[in-house]
Amino acid sequence: MTALPASATIRSDIRVIGLIGFAHGTSHFFHLLLPPLFPWLMPEFGLSFTQAGAMMTVFFVVSGIGQALSGFVVDRIGPRRVLLAGIACFVLAALLLSVANSYALLLAVGAVAGLGNCVFHPADFTVLNRKVSSARLGHAFSVHGLAGNLGWAISPLFLTGIAAAAGWRAAALGAAALGALAWAVIWFSRDTTDALPAQAAERRQDGPAKPTTFGFLGVGAVWMCFSFFLVITTAFGALQNFATPVMQNVYDLSVAAAAATLTAFLLGGAAGIVAGGALAVRSESHDRLIAAALGGAALVALVIASGILPAGSVFLAMGAMGFCGGIAGPSRDLLVRRAATANFGQQAYGRVYGFVYSGLDIGLAVSPLLFGPLMDGGRFAAVLAGVALLQGLAVLTALRVGRI
Repeated sequence: MTALPASATIRSDIRVIGLIGFAHGTSHFFHLLLPPLFPWLMPEFGLSFTQAGAMMTVFFVVSGIGQALSGFVVDRIGPRRVLLAGIACFVLAALLLSVANSYALLLAVGAVAGLGNCVFHPADFTVLNRKVSSARLGHAFSVHGLAGNLGWAISPLFLTGIAAAAGWRAAALGAAALGALAWAVIWFSRDTTDALPAQAAERRQDGPAKPTTFGFLGVGAVWMCFSFFLVITTAFGALQNFATPVMQNVYDLSVAAAAATLTAFLLGGAAGIVAGGALAVRSESHDRLIAAALGGAALVALVIASGILPAGSVFLAMGAMGFCGGIAGPSRDLLVRRAATANFGQQAYGRVYGFVYSGLDIGLAVSPLLFGPLMDGGRFAAVLAGVALLQGLAVLTALRVGRI
């Protein structure tokens, strides 16, 4: 008598996890709408590394501000309509890119894509936390992160492949087509993406207190989670935007080989997320797990920065650094969930996740401004040393969250 309900719950969890993972992969694909096309856009529009990086700064400034605000919208109207609006912005951004004829319009592309990106973390985590069984949340967060990394890995291959064959404008149109497909998938999955707005959730309150609108800002753990995302993604942004030219100059790699090191980093991160999901389910010390993983990543970054590795081994080292960083992902998301539920239950998921993950966007916005001048000044190894320093700071913030 109990087998059927349990089986139905498992099937429901799988559907929710799979669909939200797909949505998250879409958002990460559009994170990289512009960077893979830099080799075409920079000469055509006469851009420096700093100017090219500024397009991503615009993306993440808009996304960071929007993410902090969109959490309130998710709590008010539910996640489904917010997800659809975000994907629609991605499609519009890709279409604008396909007709861009000035640097100003490229900056507008970054802004529109950033507006689309801002909705995903508060909407995704609201659905996962409300609709997936607690026993499978660690795996849900693992799949969520894995799908994001796969979106990152697919985007450069997809966009550069089309751009090399048919030009960068055709690549932008291809991205718009993929975005339209993703929008249709979410549209036809109403039952899976619907979740109660916060007002309705209050009737099923599972937290110790009914939250005031901005009450979450008085919680120290929320601010430390925000700080963690800020520093770790500032480091990640340096690699996302500049890994290929860094590896070309530090290790004298070809463009193709240098680009492959970024792919290795992203795929290593995906593998690390899978392992991290299994470890997070079995561990209660999520802060220590994060610290160990990111400490390992920082050490690998320093080794790469030293320039002592044989050129052929850089691919493996980047994969190892990505793997260590990926292990931290699911535990990181569980720490944020604890910060939310310990004070307000499920009623403030959108607000807490939106604010905390806005640190991610701010870090990615600051990163090109911080590391772009180092790139323009030819200080390529210093970029990798900066990555290691920021990963070390992330270790300290994670340990601090664990003690709050």
